[in-house]
Amino acid sequence: MLFDNGNLDATLAAAAGDDRMLLEELRSAFAASVARQVDLLRRARCDANWLMAAQRLKGLASSFHAADLIALADEAAQGAPSDPVVVRKIEAYLAEHFHSRD
Repeated sequence: MLFDNGNLDATLAAAAGDDRMLLEELRSAFAASVARQVDLLRRARCDANWLMAAQRLKGLASSFHAADLIALADEAAQGAPSDPVVVRKIEAYLAEHFHSRD
């Protein structure tokens, strides 16, 4: 699964300017925040908790112009609690864009 991460990278780069350390800190904080929401999605057993985690994920993604992650959050919000398919898609997004840079 391939995602276009250009908007996210551009937003992070604009925020960090020429400070490479700050850029990496922002990337790390964003990835950790996404991972927290994925964990909440994975553990959600009721519609309200699932929807709250999906909406928080969408808000986070929107703040950083991560269009593909916004679409995944929307997909989660439309799905059933603990939908393993959408959770795997979001985990794949994380792995593709953050874990591969370590």
